[in-house]
Amino acid sequence: MLKRFLAVLSVLSALVVGGTLHADDAAKPAITNTIQSQLDALILDDFDQAFTYASPMIQGMFGTPQNFGTMVSRGYPMVHRPADVSFLDLRSIGGRLYQKVQISDVEGRIHHLDYEMIQSPNGWKINGVQLLKTPQVSV
Repeated sequence: MLKRFLAVLSVLSALVVGGTLHADDAAKPAITNTIQSQLDALILDDFDQAFTYASPMIQGMFGTPQNFGTMVSRGYPMVHRPADVSFLDLRSIGGRLYQKVQISDVEGRIHHLDYEMIQSPNGWKINGVQLLKTPQVSV
C-alpha cells in the first residue's frame, strides 16, 4: 500500500511545475469552446449572448449585459476586438481551473490572459479574466 501511495505521489510530483498541476485535457475542448463563443459574441457586440458565458458571480457583479459589455470594451479591448486567439495551457491552480489564452490585438500586440473557469449545470462558465504580464523578447 505504501509503495502504491509513493508511486502516485511521485507521478503527481512530476506533474506539478511551479505550483501548478496540468488539468485534465478532457475538459479543454468544452472550455475553449465557451471562451471562443464569448469572443465571437463580443466581436459582434452581442453583449446579451456574451453575458450568457459569464458565471453567475460575474453576472451578479455587472447586473446587465450592457454593463458587462461596457466593462469589456473599456477594460479589455483586446478581448473585445481580437485579431488572433490561441489557446495555451489549461491548468489547475489551488483547485481552480485556468485556461491561458494568447490574444493578438488589432495593432499586433500580444496579450496573455488567464480565464478562470467553473462548471455549472449549464456547462462551463467564465468566472473571471486576468491579464498576465507578457514576457518581453529582446533582439
